[in-house]
Amino acid sequence: MNWDETGPDTDERLDERLVQADADGEDTAVEAALRPKDLDEFVGQEKVREQLDLVLKAARARGATADHVLLSGAPGLGKTTLSMIIAAEMGAPIRITSGPAIQHAGDLAAILSSLQEGEVLFLDEIHRMSRPAEEMLYMAMEDFRVDVIVGKGPGATAIPLELPPFTLVGATTRAGLLPPPLRDRFGFTGHMEFYAPAELERVVHRSARLLDVEIDVEGAAEIAGRSRGTPRIANRLLRRVRDYAQVKADGRIDRPVAAAALGVYEVDARGLDRLDRAVLGALLKLFGGGPVGLSTLAVAVGEERETVEEVAEPFLVREGLLARTPRGRVATPAAWAHLGLVPPQQGGKGQQGLFGA
Repeated sequence: MNWDETGPDTDERLDERLVQADADGEDTAVEAALRPKDLDEFVGQEKVREQLDLVLKAARARGATADHVLLSGAPGLGKTTLSMIIAAEMGAPIRITSGPAIQHAGDLAAILSSLQEGEVLFLDEIHRMSRPAEEMLYMAMEDFRVDVIVGKGPGATAIPLELPPFTLVGATTRAGLLPPPLRDRFGFTGHMEFYAPAELERVVHRSARLLDVEIDVEGAAEIAGRSRGTPRIANRLLRRVRDYAQVKADGRIDRPVAAAALGVYEVDARGLDRLDRAVLGALLKLFGGGPVGLSTLAVAVGEERETVEEVAEPFLVREGLLARTPRGRVATPAAWAHLGLVPPQQGGKGQQGLFGA
Protein backbone atom coordinates (compact mmCIF):
# COMPACT_ATOMS: atom_id res chain seq x y z
CA MET A 1 0.00 0.00 0.00
CA ASN A 2 1.67 3.21 -1.18
CA TRP A 3 0.34 6.50 0.11
CA ASP A 4 2.19 8.35 -2.63
CA GLU A 5 0.06 6.76 -5.31
CA THR A 6 -3.07 8.54 -6.47
CA GLY A 7 -5.99 7.22 -8.38
CA PRO A 8 -9.59 6.04 -8.12
CA ASP A 9 -8.76 3.55 -5.39
CA THR A 10 -8.07 6.25 -2.77
CA ASP A 11 -11.15 5.34 -0.71
CA GLU A 12 -10.21 1.66 -0.80
CA ARG A 13 -6.73 2.47 0.51
CA LEU A 14 -8.15 4.61 3.30
CA ASP A 15 -10.49 1.77 4.27
CA GLU A 16 -7.40 -0.36 4.84
CA ARG A 17 -6.06 1.93 7.58
CA LEU A 18 -5.82 0.07 10.86
CA VAL A 19 -6.16 3.33 12.78
CA GLN A 20 -9.35 4.60 11.14
CA ALA A 21 -12.10 5.12 13.71
CA ASP A 22 -15.01 4.24 11.42
CA ALA A 23 -16.20 0.63 11.48
CA ASP A 24 -15.77 -1.68 8.51
CA GLY A 25 -17.56 -4.98 7.91
CA GLU A 26 -15.16 -7.01 10.04
CA ASP A 27 -15.40 -4.51 12.91
CA THR A 28 -19.19 -4.66 12.88
CA ALA A 29 -19.20 -8.44 13.16
CA VAL A 30 -16.57 -8.60 15.91
CA GLU A 31 -17.99 -5.69 17.91
CA ALA A 32 -21.28 -7.51 18.29
CA ALA A 33 -19.47 -10.22 20.27
CA LEU A 34 -17.26 -7.81 22.24
CA ARG A 35 -19.86 -5.25 23.27
CA PRO A 36 -20.59 -5.02 27.02
CA LYS A 37 -24.18 -5.79 27.96
CA ASP A 38 -24.69 -3.39 30.90
CA LEU A 39 -23.31 -0.17 32.37
CA ASP A 40 -21.25 -1.97 35.00
CA GLU A 41 -19.37 -3.83 32.28
CA PHE A 42 -18.84 -0.73 30.13
CA VAL A 43 -15.27 0.58 30.41
CA GLY A 44 -14.50 4.30 30.57
CA GLN A 45 -16.72 7.39 30.17
CA GLU A 46 -17.21 7.54 33.93
CA LYS A 47 -19.23 10.77 34.04
CA VAL A 48 -21.53 9.76 31.20
CA ARG A 49 -22.07 6.32 32.75
CA GLU A 50 -22.85 7.77 36.17
CA GLN A 51 -25.30 10.33 34.81
CA LEU A 52 -26.95 7.86 32.46
CA ASP A 53 -27.31 5.33 35.26
CA LEU A 54 -29.29 7.87 37.30
CA VAL A 55 -31.54 8.68 34.33
CA LEU A 56 -32.33 5.02 33.68
CA LYS A 57 -32.85 4.04 37.33
CA ALA A 58 -35.20 6.99 37.88
CA ALA A 59 -37.21 6.06 34.77
CA ARG A 60 -37.51 2.44 35.92
CA ALA A 61 -38.60 3.57 39.39
CA ARG A 62 -41.37 5.69 37.82
CA GLY A 63 -42.38 2.91 35.49
CA ALA A 64 -41.92 5.31 32.57
CA THR A 65 -39.87 5.35 29.43
CA ALA A 66 -36.46 6.98 29.70
CA ASP A 67 -35.85 10.51 28.47
CA HIS A 68 -34.50 10.96 24.98
CA VAL A 69 -30.70 10.68 24.95
CA LEU A 70 -28.16 12.42 22.72
CA LEU A 71 -24.63 10.98 22.57
CA SER A 72 -21.92 12.95 20.81
CA GLY A 73 -18.27 12.21 20.18
CA ALA A 74 -15.78 10.82 17.71
CA PRO A 75 -16.38 7.47 15.97
CA GLY A 76 -15.45 4.32 17.84
CA LEU A 77 -15.98 5.58 21.41
CA GLY A 78 -19.04 3.49 22.24
CA LYS A 79 -22.16 5.44 21.24
CA THR A 80 -23.85 2.44 19.60
CA THR A 81 -22.85 0.23 22.52
CA LEU A 82 -24.40 2.64 25.02
CA SER A 83 -27.63 2.75 23.02
CA MET A 84 -27.88 -1.03 23.25
CA ILE A 85 -27.12 -0.89 26.97
CA ILE A 86 -29.92 1.67 27.43
CA ALA A 87 -32.37 -0.73 25.80
CA ALA A 88 -31.09 -3.64 27.89
CA GLU A 89 -31.26 -1.66 31.15
CA MET A 90 -34.84 -0.63 30.35
CA GLY A 91 -35.80 -4.16 29.28
CA ALA A 92 -36.96 -2.84 25.91
CA PRO A 93 -36.32 -3.80 22.28
CA ILE A 94 -34.14 -1.55 20.14
CA ARG A 95 -34.59 -0.37 16.57
CA ILE A 96 -31.44 0.82 14.79
CA THR A 97 -31.30 3.18 11.83
CA SER A 98 -29.25 6.16 10.68
CA GLY A 99 -29.74 9.73 9.56
CA PRO A 100 -28.59 9.19 5.95
CA ALA A 101 -31.17 6.38 5.60
CA ILE A 102 -34.02 8.79 6.39
CA GLN A 103 -34.30 11.05 3.37
CA HIS A 104 -38.05 11.72 3.51
CA ALA A 105 -40.54 12.42 6.25
CA GLY A 106 -42.44 9.32 5.14
CA ASP A 107 -39.40 7.14 5.92
CA LEU A 108 -39.40 8.40 9.51
CA ALA A 109 -43.18 8.13 9.83
CA ALA A 110 -43.03 4.48 8.81
CA ILE A 111 -40.42 3.75 11.47
CA LEU A 112 -42.16 5.70 14.23
CA SER A 113 -45.58 4.21 13.55
CA SER A 114 -44.23 0.68 13.95
CA LEU A 115 -42.55 1.29 17.33
CA GLN A 116 -43.77 -0.57 20.40
CA GLU A 117 -44.37 1.14 23.72
CA GLY A 118 -41.09 1.76 25.52
CA GLU A 119 -38.98 0.75 22.52
CA VAL A 120 -35.61 2.41 22.00
CA LEU A 121 -35.00 3.98 18.60
CA PHE A 122 -31.27 4.45 17.92
CA LEU A 123 -30.64 7.06 15.24
CA ASP A 124 -26.96 7.13 14.28
CA GLU A 125 -25.46 10.20 12.57
CA ILE A 126 -28.64 12.08 13.45
CA HIS A 127 -27.20 15.34 12.10
CA ARG A 128 -27.39 13.92 8.56
CA MET A 129 -31.16 13.43 8.59
CA SER A 130 -33.18 15.36 6.00
CA ARG A 131 -34.84 18.60 7.10
CA PRO A 132 -38.48 17.44 6.56
CA ALA A 133 -37.85 14.31 8.64
CA GLU A 134 -36.11 16.41 11.28
CA GLU A 135 -39.14 18.68 11.62
CA MET A 136 -41.42 15.67 11.97
CA LEU A 137 -39.17 14.34 14.71
CA TYR A 138 -39.72 17.48 16.82
CA MET A 139 -43.38 16.67 17.41
CA ALA A 140 -42.74 12.95 17.77
CA MET A 141 -40.19 13.51 20.54
CA GLU A 142 -42.23 16.08 22.42
CA ASP A 143 -45.84 15.00 21.98
CA PHE A 144 -45.48 11.39 20.74
CA ARG A 145 -47.50 12.33 17.71
CA VAL A 146 -46.84 12.90 14.01
CA ASP A 147 -48.95 14.46 11.30
CA VAL A 148 -49.07 12.34 8.16
CA ILE A 149 -49.82 14.38 5.03
CA VAL A 150 -52.20 12.66 2.64
CA GLY A 151 -52.60 14.08 -0.87
CA LYS A 152 -50.89 17.03 -2.54
CA GLY A 153 -51.56 20.67 -3.13
CA PRO A 154 -54.72 22.40 -1.83
CA GLY A 155 -56.41 19.06 -1.21
CA ALA A 156 -53.67 17.75 1.10
CA THR A 157 -54.86 16.68 4.54
CA ALA A 158 -52.85 16.24 7.74
CA ILE A 159 -53.88 13.13 9.66
CA PRO A 160 -52.61 13.06 13.26
CA LEU A 161 -51.08 9.75 14.28
CA GLU A 162 -50.61 8.99 17.96
CA LEU A 163 -47.36 7.20 18.87
CA PRO A 164 -46.64 5.00 21.89
CA PRO A 165 -44.08 6.48 24.32
CA PHE A 166 -40.56 5.63 23.13
CA THR A 167 -36.97 6.64 23.83
CA LEU A 168 -34.92 8.18 21.05
CA VAL A 169 -31.15 7.75 21.34
CA GLY A 170 -29.41 10.01 18.86
CA ALA A 171 -25.71 9.71 18.08
CA THR A 172 -23.61 12.28 16.29
CA THR A 173 -19.98 12.93 15.54
CA ARG A 174 -20.74 16.60 14.84
CA ALA A 175 -23.02 17.96 17.54
CA GLY A 176 -22.58 21.52 16.24
CA LEU A 177 -24.56 20.63 13.11
CA LEU A 178 -27.68 19.78 15.11
CA PRO A 179 -30.25 22.61 15.05
CA PRO A 180 -31.06 23.98 18.54
CA PRO A 181 -34.76 22.94 18.41
CA LEU A 182 -33.73 19.30 17.98
CA ARG A 183 -30.90 19.43 20.49
CA ASP A 184 -33.15 20.99 23.14
CA ARG A 185 -35.64 18.13 22.94
CA PHE A 186 -33.20 15.62 24.37
CA GLY A 187 -33.58 15.13 28.10
CA PHE A 188 -29.99 13.94 28.52
CA THR A 189 -26.90 14.85 26.51
CA GLY A 190 -23.63 12.98 26.98
CA HIS A 191 -20.33 13.82 25.32
CA MET A 192 -18.00 10.87 24.80
CA GLU A 193 -14.34 11.65 25.50
CA PHE A 194 -11.26 9.90 24.12
CA TYR A 195 -10.02 7.13 26.40
CA ALA A 196 -6.95 7.29 28.62
CA PRO A 197 -4.31 4.59 28.03
CA ALA A 198 -5.20 2.86 31.32
CA GLU A 199 -8.84 2.58 30.25
CA LEU A 200 -7.82 1.19 26.87
CA GLU A 201 -5.68 -1.42 28.63
CA ARG A 202 -8.83 -2.62 30.40
CA VAL A 203 -10.62 -2.73 27.05
CA VAL A 204 -7.79 -4.78 25.52
CA HIS A 205 -7.70 -7.24 28.44
CA ARG A 206 -11.47 -7.71 28.31
CA SER A 207 -11.49 -8.22 24.53
CA ALA A 208 -8.55 -10.63 24.78
CA ARG A 209 -10.49 -12.78 27.26
CA LEU A 210 -13.51 -12.87 24.95
CA LEU A 211 -11.33 -13.70 21.94
CA ASP A 212 -9.44 -16.34 23.95
CA VAL A 213 -6.12 -14.57 23.42
CA GLU A 214 -3.34 -14.79 26.00
CA ILE A 215 -1.88 -11.35 26.66
CA ASP A 216 0.21 -9.90 29.47
CA VAL A 217 0.06 -6.45 31.07
CA GLU A 218 2.89 -4.98 28.99
CA GLY A 219 1.48 -6.36 25.75
CA ALA A 220 -1.90 -4.76 26.49
CA ALA A 221 -0.19 -1.47 27.37
CA GLU A 222 1.70 -1.50 24.05
CA ILE A 223 -1.52 -1.94 22.07
CA ALA A 224 -3.41 0.62 24.16
CA GLY A 225 -0.68 3.24 23.69
CA ARG A 226 -1.03 3.03 19.90
CA SER A 227 -4.84 3.05 19.78
CA ARG A 228 -5.45 6.82 19.52
CA GLY A 229 -7.70 6.82 22.58
CA THR A 230 -10.36 4.79 20.74
CA PRO A 231 -11.65 1.36 21.82
CA ARG A 232 -12.58 0.35 18.27
CA ILE A 233 -9.00 0.91 17.13
CA ALA A 234 -7.69 -0.95 20.19
CA ASN A 235 -9.82 -3.98 19.34
CA ARG A 236 -8.73 -3.87 15.70
CA LEU A 237 -5.06 -3.68 16.62
CA LEU A 238 -5.53 -6.54 19.10
CA ARG A 239 -6.89 -8.77 16.33
CA ARG A 240 -3.95 -7.97 14.06
CA VAL A 241 -1.44 -8.58 16.85
CA ARG A 242 -3.21 -11.85 17.62
CA ASP A 243 -2.72 -12.93 14.00
CA TYR A 244 0.98 -12.07 14.19
CA ALA A 245 1.40 -13.91 17.49
CA GLN A 246 -0.23 -17.03 16.09
CA VAL A 247 1.96 -17.07 12.97
CA LYS A 248 5.28 -15.63 14.19
CA ALA A 249 5.28 -16.43 17.93
CA ASP A 250 3.73 -18.96 20.29
CA GLY A 251 0.31 -17.28 20.29
CA ARG A 252 1.01 -15.31 23.45
CA ILE A 253 1.14 -11.50 23.26
CA ASP A 254 3.77 -9.61 25.21
CA ARG A 255 5.36 -6.20 24.58
CA PRO A 256 8.01 -7.36 22.04
CA VAL A 257 5.41 -9.34 20.07
CA ALA A 258 2.93 -6.44 20.08
CA ALA A 259 5.61 -3.94 19.04
CA ALA A 260 6.87 -6.20 16.25
CA ALA A 261 3.35 -6.86 14.96
CA LEU A 262 2.36 -3.20 14.90
CA GLY A 263 5.67 -2.40 13.25
CA VAL A 264 4.66 -4.73 10.41
CA TYR A 265 1.39 -2.80 10.08
CA GLU A 266 3.27 0.54 10.24
CA VAL A 267 1.54 1.84 13.37
CA ASP A 268 4.17 3.60 15.45
CA ALA A 269 4.46 4.17 19.20
CA ARG A 270 2.11 7.18 19.16
CA GLY A 271 -0.46 5.58 16.89
CA LEU A 272 0.60 7.32 13.68
CA ASP A 273 0.38 5.26 10.51
CA ARG A 274 1.99 5.72 7.13
CA LEU A 275 -0.38 8.49 5.99
CA ASP A 276 0.15 10.50 9.18
CA ARG A 277 3.91 10.21 8.90
CA ALA A 278 3.79 11.11 5.20
CA VAL A 279 1.97 14.34 6.03
CA LEU A 280 4.42 15.18 8.82
CA GLY A 281 7.41 14.16 6.70
CA ALA A 282 6.38 16.40 3.82
CA LEU A 283 5.69 19.30 6.16
CA LEU A 284 9.08 18.97 7.84
CA LYS A 285 11.40 17.89 5.03
CA LEU A 286 9.92 19.75 2.07
CA PHE A 287 8.61 22.89 3.73
CA GLY A 288 10.87 23.30 6.75
CA GLY A 289 8.00 22.88 9.18
CA GLY A 290 5.70 25.40 7.48
CA PRO A 291 3.62 27.40 7.30
CA VAL A 292 2.34 25.77 4.13
CA GLY A 293 -1.09 25.72 2.53
CA LEU A 294 -3.31 22.66 2.80
CA SER A 295 -3.58 22.17 -0.97
CA THR A 296 0.19 22.30 -1.38
CA LEU A 297 0.68 19.83 1.46
CA ALA A 298 -1.91 17.46 -0.06
CA VAL A 299 -0.16 17.52 -3.45
CA ALA A 300 3.16 16.81 -1.75
CA VAL A 301 1.84 13.59 -0.20
CA GLY A 302 -0.17 12.55 -3.27
CA GLU A 303 -3.56 12.71 -1.56
CA GLU A 304 -6.75 14.70 -1.96
CA ARG A 305 -7.07 17.89 0.07
CA GLU A 306 -10.10 16.47 1.91
CA THR A 307 -8.16 13.31 2.83
CA VAL A 308 -5.39 15.28 4.51
CA GLU A 309 -7.79 17.69 6.22
CA GLU A 310 -10.39 15.19 7.46
CA VAL A 311 -8.44 11.94 7.85
CA ALA A 312 -4.89 12.80 8.90
CA GLU A 313 -4.97 16.26 10.44
CA PRO A 314 -7.47 15.81 13.34
CA PHE A 315 -5.28 13.27 15.12
CA LEU A 316 -2.05 15.14 14.37
CA VAL A 317 -3.56 18.32 15.83
CA ARG A 318 -4.90 16.47 18.87
CA GLU A 319 -1.47 14.95 19.47
CA GLY A 320 0.15 18.38 19.33
CA LEU A 321 2.22 17.51 16.26
CA LEU A 322 0.64 19.97 13.83
CA ALA A 323 -1.06 23.35 14.16
CA ARG A 324 -3.53 25.05 11.87
CA THR A 325 -2.79 28.77 11.53
CA PRO A 326 -4.16 31.54 9.29
CA ARG A 327 -0.94 31.31 7.26
CA GLY A 328 -1.12 27.53 6.82
CA ARG A 329 -0.10 24.29 8.51
CA VAL A 330 2.83 24.46 10.92
CA ALA A 331 4.73 21.63 12.58
CA THR A 332 5.32 21.79 16.33
CA PRO A 333 8.60 20.97 18.10
CA ALA A 334 7.03 17.62 19.08
CA ALA A 335 6.71 16.72 15.39
CA TRP A 336 10.42 17.29 14.78
CA ALA A 337 11.25 15.19 17.82
CA HIS A 338 8.88 12.39 16.85
CA LEU A 339 10.46 11.96 13.41
CA GLY A 340 13.97 12.40 14.82
CA LEU A 341 14.69 15.53 12.80
CA VAL A 342 16.36 18.79 13.79
CA PRO A 343 14.42 22.02 13.11
CA PRO A 344 16.17 24.45 10.72
CA GLN A 345 17.51 27.69 12.11
CA GLN A 346 15.17 30.66 11.80
CA GLY A 347 15.76 32.38 8.50
CA GLY A 348 17.36 29.28 6.97
CA LYS A 349 16.17 27.19 4.07
CA GLY A 350 12.79 26.35 5.55
CA GLN A 351 9.47 27.84 4.61
CA GLN A 352 9.51 30.05 7.71
CA GLY A 353 12.69 31.73 6.52
CA LEU A 354 11.20 32.39 3.06
CA PHE A 355 8.38 34.37 4.60
CA GLY A 356 10.56 36.09 7.17
CA ALA A 357 8.77 34.51 10.10
